[in-house]
Amino acid sequence: MEQALFYILAAVMVVGTVLAISSRHPVHAIVYLVTSFFALAGIFFLLLAPLVAMFEVIIYAGAVMVLFMFVIMMLDLGHPEKAVKPGWRQWLPALALSGIVLVSLALAAGRSVTAARLGVEGMGVKDFATLLFGRYGVAIEVISLQLLFAVVGALYLGRRR
Repeated sequence: MEQALFYILAAVMVVGTVLAISSRHPVHAIVYLVTSFFALAGIFFLLLAPLVAMFEVIIYAGAVMVLFMFVIMMLDLGHPEKAVKPGWRQWLPALALSGIVLVSLALAAGRSVTAARLGVEGMGVKDFATLLFGRYGVAIEVISLQLLFAVVGALYLGRRR
């Protein structure tokens, strides 16, 4: 069953990413990319990495997508007063992909496979945090600076002359 869920989530991730790349409307592209990120989080959960799945949802589907929306709003790429209300055909791909991801995640969360039963010794959150911020502290700071530079760049591009 896990293998079938993996292939379903992988297909949703690939389709969501292709729709995100090929979408003409930037907000639709962001919705498809968020769907792809949730499918990837489901794959990480199936691979017994719930912490990485949680990071995928919080960091990428949350923070990075908010940053993308901020850039789109600052650059004024869309004009909502000129937009036409989308019909059901425009909503259908996003709803179908989201439904598949939700059902797959519900099935994956409902299974009773644990890391101890599989013979995998996991690392606790405290051990992971100690390793992450102890050994890779400089890399974490560099990534936070990159995000800061992205926000400053977005503000610079969006300012009025």
